[in-house]
Amino acid sequence: MRRLLSAAAIALATAAPAMSQEIIFGAGYSDYSLAGAEDGAVFSVEYLHSPFHEHSRFSARFGGVLELVSTGDAFVGVGLSGNLDLNNDWFVETSVMPGAYFENAPLNDLGSTFEIRSQIALGKRLRNGTALSLALSHKSNASTASLNPGVNVLSLRWHKPL
Repeated sequence: MRRLLSAAAIALATAAPAMSQEIIFGAGYSDYSLAGAEDGAVFSVEYLHSPFHEHSRFSARFGGVLELVSTGDAFVGVGLSGNLDLNNDWFVETSVMPGAYFENAPLNDLGSTFEIRSQIALGKRLRNGTALSLALSHKSNASTASLNPGVNVLSLRWHKPL
């Protein structure tokens, strides 16, 4: 009986913690596809809710994002995020968040207010529960407008569980 209790205690202590809500702060750089557009530093804050689906190493949840560019451009979106846990606390995160894009610089026009941000990130969970990730995202209107140049962003992000 004692061995059984010890084994159960070890299993509980080493089990991966359930994913919870988190807030993610990011900083990176934008690369607009249209010639003459103004690239700039990007700052973002994302909120990811607790997963609504979990199976094995994969989880899915709803989230939202606010991105501000040093050129005065902004994006706000909501959508879905998926997370695949890898070995040794590494993970891959992907998301699709449709939303509204507002350009400040005239040549940073992406074709419409409606834009979709798709993103993939590779990250590492740290011992204190936070995580770091490197993300590549792309925003475009998926050819729903006559103009669709798109913008790519590479960012370093810090994940803080809530």
